[in-house]
Amino acid sequence: MEKHIFSAPSTIEAINEAKKKLVETEKNLLITELKTDDKEVTIRVIEIREILKFIENFLKQILKNIGYNSIDIEITSKEQIPLFTIFSDNDALLIGKNGKNLEALQLIIYQAIKKELDTNFKFIITVGNYKEKREISLVRLAKNVAEEVKKTKIDAKLDSMNSYERRIIHNTLKNNKFVYTESVGEEPNRAIVIKSRED
Repeated sequence: MEKHIFSAPSTIEAINEAKKKLVETEKNLLITELKTDDKEVTIRVIEIREILKFIENFLKQILKNIGYNSIDIEITSKEQIPLFTIFSDNDALLIGKNGKNLEALQLIIYQAIKKELDTNFKFIITVGNYKEKREISLVRLAKNVAEEVKKTKIDAKLDSMNSYERRIIHNTLKNNKFVYTESVGEEPNRAIVIKSRED
């Protein structure tokens, strides 16, 4: 992926120069400030579409290396975060038990992208409609356990989950009047405890 360098007296001028040269809007560019002094600001600019292409190709290469020859990747976005959906002839193996293989694949690609860009870039990888199904089951779990905690006033600790799944639980219960959520423990064994609110 091509990295463009622009320098100007201010950040805004450097960004405007990048937008003009690349014929792109700012939201379609990943901009990193490299250097600032009294006279000049230097930025590095990468087009988002090039990053997405890089991720797609990297993903295809990994999957090919582990024996997946027949795959399709669809790129969409969810809450403005790029979403890569893999369609394969063996989804169960790619997902793994409790999504562990999918989580490992996401981590490998995340680390490669971080090394390449020298900055964080958020994206999600899923297989078929696994994440949608998982999200529905997590929302159901959160509501059921919250109802139990509300009745018994006894805290309930859920199984360890990744940050994406914990966020779903937190968001599901954030406006609940009877319970609240807390994350406990260290990665990769970080889990959520659902607690009763004091009367």
